[in-house]
Amino acid sequence: MHDSPVSAGASPEAPPDSVVRHATDNGVSWLTLNRPSALNAITPDQRELLIQRLGEASADPAVRAVVLTGTGRGFCAGADLGRSATAERVAGDVARTIRGGAQRLIAAVLDCEKPVVAAVNGTAAGLGAHLAFACDLVLAAESAVFIEVFVRRGLVPDAGGAYLLPRLVGPQRAKELMFFGEALPAAEAERLGLVNRVVPDAELADTVRTWALRLADGPTRSLALTKQLVNASLETDRATAFAAEAAAQEINMTTADAQEGLRAFVERRRPEYRGR
Repeated sequence: MHDSPVSAGASPEAPPDSVVRHATDNGVSWLTLNRPSALNAITPDQRELLIQRLGEASADPAVRAVVLTGTGRGFCAGADLGRSATAERVAGDVARTIRGGAQRLIAAVLDCEKPVVAAVNGTAAGLGAHLAFACDLVLAAESAVFIEVFVRRGLVPDAGGAYLLPRLVGPQRAKELMFFGEALPAAEAERLGLVNRVVPDAELADTVRTWALRLADGPTRSLALTKQLVNASLETDRATAFAAEAAAQEINMTTADAQEGLRAFVERRRPEYRGR
């Protein structure tokens, strides 16, 4: 069974395997950030492990959906800057760090070939908010808040924020969130379209499990191709998008699940997809 969010966790010095819990259950890969004392702020080692796990989920036919969540009161409070906040820098260090760090993590979520569901159990700030927004579906507890915290520190948004937010809420609303850095309650995030559904805190685990199992029972390759089409849709013209759609349908028709879906339709029964 998966590890549900809890209030106890590992120390900041614990090995990455203990601060990113991982388990696969019924085709669902559960990735749980486990540094509750730091509101699950992500260290470089955790980031690399998350990227690795997402890559493994893409390649593993036994994994058909991914859930990303956290323990304690926080989903993810952003990047754990540690000593880097005051360290001396060489010109170009910051850009290299962002390209090789937070941006790679967001790309790993966007490029994962399995649907990724965020179960936002508490505060999601900075990198943590963008980690949630990069997921394919976002479920949030009523107590969850989203914070574009960068302006509070005199920083420019990173971790793909200026790419993700305008695509989700439009440029004007994205600027408002980033310029003021105010805490956005889960209900308001749902109204803006940043969250698919808000549920009572006590129902979050059951709800995300239900959604994840539905995805894991689905036509996995079809979902992967659908994800690629939707993610690319805002960056392509109509002709390119239509051509990509036709090509994706052609590719998908070679899968066993597509054939099963058509047979089930003709035979008037529920399809049994196997992710192939």
